[in-house]
Amino acid sequence: MTGFTLHDQNSAPDAARPLLDDSRKSFGMIPGLHAVMAEAPGVLEGYKTLHRLVLESSFDNDEKTVVWQTVNVEHGCHYCVPAHTGIARMMNVSDDITNALRDEAPLADARLEALRSFTLAVVRKRGEVSREDLQAFHNAGFTKRQVLEVILIVSQKVMSNYINHIAETPVDEPFRKFAWQKNR
Repeated sequence: MTGFTLHDQNSAPDAARPLLDDSRKSFGMIPGLHAVMAEAPGVLEGYKTLHRLVLESSFDNDEKTVVWQTVNVEHGCHYCVPAHTGIARMMNVSDDITNALRDEAPLADARLEALRSFTLAVVRKRGEVSREDLQAFHNAGFTKRQVLEVILIVSQKVMSNYINHIAETPVDEPFRKFAWQKNR
């Protein structure tokens, strides 16, 4: 790790302690990402707020997973790909979807593949998607609201992916069996 502390209740700044308590209650542990983010309580609070908003979005579990993992894989996040592999299983997302995302292989469902393609366009073009990108997304049955919700999820993943790269956050024990490396 690059000098970042994996905070717990004893080492975390006071403002982060209730947030870490909430993490422990929600996950049965303090995820390493949350432990790192606790250094800056506003960052942890912002991340948790974004996560709640993503869960409340109009996307179903398969769709959330497609956007999350598409960004994680594109960014090459050693921490988030395994974590979201485990989370996808808990959300009853098919292993076929998860494996295709991890392997950067085509998704069997054309609508989900359109979602992945649009997400990649948003990330790679830094939001400057073309009219054709938008039209293909809408033609697949997605709405203007969901255009904005893709950006919400990308925002959440930028926080986690970038922090994990910089802090070299170790993968949490429950997710180590889903270890992953980006195909270069």
